[in-house]
Amino acid sequence: MPSYDYPFNERIRTLLRVEDLFAKVLHNLAAGHEYHHHCALLTLLQILDVVDRSELKSELLQELDRQKHAMHLLVGNPAIVADALQAMLNDIEIAASGLRLETTKLGQTLRANEWLMSIKQRAGIPGGVCEFDVPSYHYWLGLGEERRTKDLESWLKPLIPMQQAIIIILRILRGSGATTPLIAVNGAYQKMLGGSKPAQMLKIEVDDNVTCFPEVSANKYAINIRFNTLDCAQKPQKFDDDVQFSLTLCNL
Repeated sequence: MPSYDYPFNERIRTLLRVEDLFAKVLHNLAAGHEYHHHCALLTLLQILDVVDRSELKSELLQELDRQKHAMHLLVGNPAIVADALQAMLNDIEIAASGLRLETTKLGQTLRANEWLMSIKQRAGIPGGVCEFDVPSYHYWLGLGEERRTKDLESWLKPLIPMQQAIIIILRILRGSGATTPLIAVNGAYQKMLGGSKPAQMLKIEVDDNVTCFPEVSANKYAINIRFNTLDCAQKPQKFDDDVQFSLTLCNL
């Protein structure tokens, strides 16, 4: 079932971007071919750009501590599965401990690697890491899958606690709201939002056989969802039929 997340603020937007980039890095790392490892490295360098905010680490730690405190209040609640709650608390503790062990800014060990930063600089130019531009990079790609995998894993290692923290926070966020089945009449849906605790993200799910996709404009006061079609030859066009979908408003 296709699912679409839409963040309402920059903090959640950053977490979703890092989640997406990490998924691509790990996929290409596991694939093994030098072209996949090329994509893995360039995507890793993109992660550095996204997390180049000194407050991200402290924000993650604050959120983990807040969730840990909230879950401790649920211990002993008969409506809560004790094993699942304890497993989540253990995951939070492991992620927070890993973040605290890294005393420098997120990604600083990679930024201190002059060779990686030279690749990053060239990667901003279309075709800028060709063999004749960066022969050292071409040499590295030819060292073999085992050596490339070892290097990539060592470069990823300092960022793994950040990834684990983001996975936990987004898991809690996505599971926080009630899912409501709805119909977008003539492909459009609008809803006013209220309440003392505004949503931080919405999640839309549609059936596999739905031949359109949602575009969302939203803030803490209202959401506007429009379903469009795509033929890859022109810009997306409005879908005029009714669309059944489910909507979840998420908040930490």
